[in-house]
Amino acid sequence: MLTPVFQNQVSMTTTLYQSPLILAGPCSIESESQILATAQALAKIPEVKMLRGGIWKPRTRPDAFEGRGEEGLAWLREAKRETGLPVATEVATPEHVELALKYDVDALWIGARTVVNPFSVQQLADALKGVDVPVFIKNPVSPDLNLWMGAFERFQKAGVKQLAAIHRGFSYYKESPYRNFPMWEIPIELTRRLNVPVITDISHICGNRDLLQATAQKALDLATDGLMIECHIHPAEALTDAKQQITPEELKTLLANLTFRAKNSGSVERDLAELRGEIDEIDAELLQLLARRMEVSAQIGEYKKRNNVTVVQMDRWKKILAEHVATGADLGLSPVLINKVFEAIHQASIERQGRILGEETNSH
Repeated sequence: MLTPVFQNQVSMTTTLYQSPLILAGPCSIESESQILATAQALAKIPEVKMLRGGIWKPRTRPDAFEGRGEEGLAWLREAKRETGLPVATEVATPEHVELALKYDVDALWIGARTVVNPFSVQQLADALKGVDVPVFIKNPVSPDLNLWMGAFERFQKAGVKQLAAIHRGFSYYKESPYRNFPMWEIPIELTRRLNVPVITDISHICGNRDLLQATAQKALDLATDGLMIECHIHPAEALTDAKQQITPEELKTLLANLTFRAKNSGSVERDLAELRGEIDEIDAELLQLLARRMEVSAQIGEYKKRNNVTVVQMDRWKKILAEHVATGADLGLSPVLINKVFEAIHQASIERQGRILGEETNSH
């Protein structure tokens, strides 16, 4: 079934938008022989529906490889002609847009470093007014849902109708096995608010080819609409992101070992109804318990105000959280879940008690 956002397209074949959409290709287009060999190998994998390749590469340091520019677009167009695969590339300026369209690029994506700048996003949106081309918008580097949504809104206001998100993970201050921490809840919330397809860029999330298989399966289990995977005919020789790229043959193996699940329940809906009803009842009970807890927290705030006690009792909080984590582990619950839930509850309690103590200060 086609993703609703991509129905009634006129510029590309409808098979392109069958879920899951697999986009594969090198991080950077480095030479004509490299992109043609990679494309020819990928064209033999039926699941691959689009060839991706970086033409302009925003690098942290100025002496790093920044892409081949216009000559790379000519090679990408030749790869499209030889294989029949639609092609996509990243654009960061109106000039990039003009050149990409000149060389018959089928889809464009906006990179994470560009999405952080609303001025740049607006320039790109203006450059695409009246153009019927799919635009994929990567999440910003920071976990800022509103900034990501704002990029979609700018393109929507410019009349761009073929929009999808690319989830490529976020910068994270804690130690993590990922290059960019997935924070799955953010793309899920984006989908809930905007009803746009989400493609998961497992290469940029992982930063390491050893993590790709498990991360791809996780994305599919969470109902992603597709995968973006970096493939290079000789990954060890890649000029950019060598550690996260795989060969087309390795991609074929990765895809063969994935379990693709139905996004819509279909005939099993009735079987799920009873379990979902039970979850709804549990959720209602949780809300009642949270409301009761906040009432007690407010009573504690009143006591602290009367007795001139500070809101935060850090030693007690650390002890309680450690106990909750231990109890949760006995119940089979993840420490990450326990920490997130109780830190959110604790923060809400602090804010409520702070308002109570603030009322006394404001009355003086």
